[in-house]
Amino acid sequence: MNNDQRFFDFLKERIGLDVTSVGPAIIERAVRQRSTASRSQTADEYWQTLQGSREEQQALIEAVIVPETWFFRYPESFATLARLAIRRLDELNNLRALRILSLPCSTGEEPYSIAMALLDAGLKPHQFKVQGMDVSPLSVEKARGARYGRNSFRGQDLTFRERHFVADGDSYRLEARVLEQVHLQVGNLLDPALLANEAPYDFVFCRNLLIYFDQPTQQQVFEVLKRLTHVDGVLFIGPAEGSLLGRFGMRSIGIPQSFAFSRQAAPAPEPAPAFAPTPLPVRQPLRNVAPPPVRNRPFAIPTPLPVTGKAVNTEAAALLASIANLANEGKGAEARAVCEQYLRSHEPVAQVFYWLGLLSDVAGSALEAQGFYRKALYLDPQHPDALMHLAALLQSQGDTAGARRLQARAARSERVDSERKR
Repeated sequence: MNNDQRFFDFLKERIGLDVTSVGPAIIERAVRQRSTASRSQTADEYWQTLQGSREEQQALIEAVIVPETWFFRYPESFATLARLAIRRLDELNNLRALRILSLPCSTGEEPYSIAMALLDAGLKPHQFKVQGMDVSPLSVEKARGARYGRNSFRGQDLTFRERHFVADGDSYRLEARVLEQVHLQVGNLLDPALLANEAPYDFVFCRNLLIYFDQPTQQQVFEVLKRLTHVDGVLFIGPAEGSLLGRFGMRSIGIPQSFAFSRQAAPAPEPAPAFAPTPLPVRQPLRNVAPPPVRNRPFAIPTPLPVTGKAVNTEAAALLASIANLANEGKGAEARAVCEQYLRSHEPVAQVFYWLGLLSDVAGSALEAQGFYRKALYLDPQHPDALMHLAALLQSQGDTAGARRLQARAARSERVDSERKR
């Protein structure tokens, strides 16, 4: 690898970012942007600037961390939180306020969604407090401003906007009643002493973060999350991270689409779905063997997936078609190069990370494939091909429970799509 390895190492040390989770192209693009902004002529010159400036170090981190969030993302999580919060207050006999943590909180959409959900569920302001935390001071500052554009409001049900926001020109300003329920601060989950003097939280939201770390860092971060979550509490994670928590001994609370886990014993099995997923093949791990030949079927072009809020331009569509064609022809290295080209010149989309996962999978790089599939599911939680391929990969590694969770999600997604087309 070229001299950019030092930038990869810097980001790994500072924020735990594993380069394979996002691909080197995204980091290299951020380095180029910051190098241009700082008027550095060479990589060496920018490296010296980076080493001598805390402001530039944070600027590079900000350039890599591109927030992709909106209000009430994964709605069932917030509906589940509201039900559990009412139950938890009853267990506590209302002797204290509920403590809820959101990290990383990005630009504030998640912690404010938590507050709105609980207020709408009938909780009084004195019955709960929300703590939001993020490694990015810029994101925290934007969150404190509590002013949002249309991109922060997605989905079919936007009635909450009428209840909790005031239109202000082209943006919407959050009402003080919600704002007062949330305290925001800068913090890094890689700090083992993070919130060390704070009591544990009843509910912790930490979504779509573990997928960016390698396994040792995932374990390190999980230990911090475990310490921060009350023994009777619930941890909400991203849709692609369920198998990771299962590996760490956490158990799903059994509510579909809530992505909620606890330390308690596993719930009774849910009734088998009417749709019976196709049994997963049991694949033997590849050990010192040549990669299997690329067949047409695995690389068949899937049904185009909508990109929320963004139109795929002609160049981007051409690159996606080129990736599929090259893969079908068995040109894995060339297909991967076009994937990297796409990420250098366009915003990341789930389909590109799915292709990278599939190319790595076929080449026998299971861990790399798993990381790419999870990244695809971060961008599109219901990506059908990524769900099924990751399920097959987990099954081959012995994680049957994780595989079946992903199968069930794929089945639900297929049912929803079928109903929508009627």
